[in-house]
Amino acid sequence: MSENTREELKLLLLDKSVRTGEFTLASGRKSDLYVDCRVTSFDSRGARLIGAEGWRAVREKLSANGLSAAAIGGMTLGADPISLAIGMESARRQPDDFLQVFTVRKEAKGYGVGRRIEGNFSPGDSIVVVDDVITTGGSTLKAVDAIEAEGGKVLFAFVLVDREEGGRQALEERGIEVLSLFTRTDLLGS
Repeated sequence: MSENTREELKLLLLDKSVRTGEFTLASGRKSDLYVDCRVTSFDSRGARLIGAEGWRAVREKLSANGLSAAAIGGMTLGADPISLAIGMESARRQPDDFLQVFTVRKEAKGYGVGRRIEGNFSPGDSIVVVDDVITTGGSTLKAVDAIEAEGGKVLFAFVLVDREEGGRQALEERGIEVLSLFTRTDLLGS
């Protein structure tokens, strides 16, 4: 996709998902920025843009590092539409070698086969883990823990927005490189 697609996605995020003011985050921390990517990722046009730009970025990262991924997914609910959009775009662009999609539950089901990971995931798969927004990296690390516990190998993390509040560093300390489509600075200039 083109720079126009990236700019269109940025404008949609700013319009639908980014708010400034005073907010309490999931971590309990206070912030002057709130980013709800679900509003953009569940928008049909937003999903198309995320798929195009996300697949471009993931494909370039895989190619540049000589890597091959079997699947893409992360912690439900934020990662779900992003993973699906990128997976669908990969199938459209590379019908013979596309990314499967899965989701990680917050906890295993207490019935049936009791899975924590649902969808197209198998032990031994090389994975791109996804999150919509990273602040501290806690949610992404929980997904990584679940994937690794089930035998998956995390290649890197793809995030739609990095709030630049320590999440990237927390993941990198764990040995997981972060590929973010946008940062706080990209979106707000500060």
